[in-house]
Formats: sequence, structure tokens, C-alpha cells
Amino acid sequence: MIRSVVLSAGKSLPRRLVKNAELEGVIETSDAWIVQRTGIRQRYIAADDETTASLGEAAARAALDAAGLTVDDIDLIVLATSTPNNTFPATAVEIQERLGMRHGFAFDMQAVCSGFVYAINTADLYLRGGMAKRAIVIGSETFSRILDWEDRSTCVLFGDGAGAVILEAQEGEGTIGDRGILAASLRSDGSHREKLYVDGGPSTTRTVGVLRMEGREVFKHAVGMITDVVVSVFEQAGITADDIDWFVPHQANKRIIDASAKKLGIADEKVVITVDQHGNTSAASVPLALCEGVETGRIKKGDLVLLEAMGGGFTWGAVLVRW
Repeated sequence: MIRSVVLSAGKSLPRRLVKNAELEGVIETSDAWIVQRTGIRQRYIAADDETTASLGEAAARAALDAAGLTVDDIDLIVLATSTPNNTFPATAVEIQERLGMRHGFAFDMQAVCSGFVYAINTADLYLRGGMAKRAIVIGSETFSRILDWEDRSTCVLFGDGAGAVILEAQEGEGTIGDRGILAASLRSDGSHREKLYVDGGPSTTRTVGVLRMEGREVFKHAVGMITDVVVSVFEQAGITADDIDWFVPHQANKRIIDASAKKLGIADEKVVITVDQHGNTSAASVPLALCEGVETGRIKKGDLVLLEAMGGGFTWGAVLVRW
């Protein structure tokens, strides 16, 4: 059977690094409070000349370089983002143009923090369906553009950045030993929409709006929802938590990550954590963490890697990949 194999990963971060101490001069907060509540120590904030498209392009180029490929080898670009450069066209086509790619197809996917998990699963379907041979899947965000910088409960949580992977359709044996995407589970429930949302949009307020969140409500639902999709993936693949080499969760809050890993029975030493370095970068969170795992030599060829995310909507999902 056809498997979507990960060939490489790449990332891009804005030039400006903002540590917690810097925020103490902007709002009523402290480094100790932020670290205790979230595990975040710093984040990157995009300058005016750094956009979702430019960060996404840089991450895509890094992934191409790591794979030894050019845009001529790519058929599809899927961009996960909630902060597009424009309402339309899709920011993915701007990245396509910036890369000098004149063939294939490109589109955006909007599932907030779950976006990359949704996007890599979608690209997998196109590759297994024969519509593309290779795809770049990107998560790129400039969440600093939609924050209320007077709301200390949210503005300290988020950062900007981009990560990307390249998938290639390859023949597999149809077993758990195959390289590539092995199982996935996606969910959503719109009844939770107002717990995490942006209070603007073209069709309602004709404005961009800013992020609003009921933090306690999000935390309350997060662990159970994450467990739900991960258990589904385990059942599909016929494995248990003991079989996982690496757990790469959405990097929203270290307390959520720790609680999820504990409930799933995944050992702490198997969890890739970057929330302290990047904050919550929404759809860029999982691919940035993947890059960290690869760059530090932890994630290696043949490893069994579990990806997971939850975001506004609520949306949530998990993907199992043999690296």
C-alpha cells in the first residue's frame, strides 16, 4: 500500500526574541507567574516585514534543503494557519509564488492549533489517492497580530513562527513497521466555539478582531479530548503507549502536556517540549517541536512518533508516524 513518508523537516522563527521579563514592562505580569502557570519562558514576535507567508516560505525552503529537493519535485502545498496574509487568496498560493513554483496546487487549512495535524492528514489522503507524489505541509502563524496586548491572560501565551515537513508517497508493506503515516484521528465540536475564538471576521464585524479565551474551560476539556483521539490511533495501529518512541504534542501549556502524557501512560523522557522556547504558536507548534526533536538528534529514522493537537472550535486530532 501507499504510505506518506516524512522526508525532512524545516523551521523559521522571527528575528525578535521576547523573554518573559520584557513583558513585565508592558502588562501586569511576572516571569515567575508565566512560568508557573504555563511553562513559557520566551517567544518570538514577528516584525512588520515578517508575515505568515514569509515565515512559511523560509520553513519550506529549509525542509527542501534538508531533503535535497527543489520546488520542481513538489506537487502540493498545504498551509495550516489562522493568521493568513489576506482574507483571500490563500496564503499557500503566495508561498507557492515566493518559492517559484508554477505547477501543482496549494491551499490553506484552518483548524487553529490543530491545523498542522489536520493538514498532514489531508496531504496524506492526496498522496495515497494518487493526486500528488510529494507535498510540503506547513504550519505558519503570526498570532501576535491578533492578540489583545492589554489582556495578560492571553497575550503572554502566544508567539510567531513556522514549521514544515515534506511528505513523499512510497510503497509500504501495510504493517506497523512501514515508514510514513500509519494512523490518524480527527475530531471537532462546535458547541465549544465561544471558549476560544477571535471576536472579528469579514462576514460579522468586517474587522480582524482579537483572540478571546476562557482558559479554565480550555484546560478542563483538553486532556480528555487529547486522550480520546490518541487512544483511537493506538487502537487503529494495534499498539500501546509503551510502543511510542516520541510524543510530540501541541505546545500550548506545559501543565496540559504533562497531564496528557501521564493519563496516556507516556514516559516523561519521551515527550518533546518546546513551549518554554516558543510559547503557543498555534498551527506552527507541532512542526516546530518536530524540528527540535530532529535537530537535537532525538527523532531518528524508524522511530514511532505520535503527534497531537487541540485548538479553537474545538478541534482536536492525533497522527501516528513512523519516521
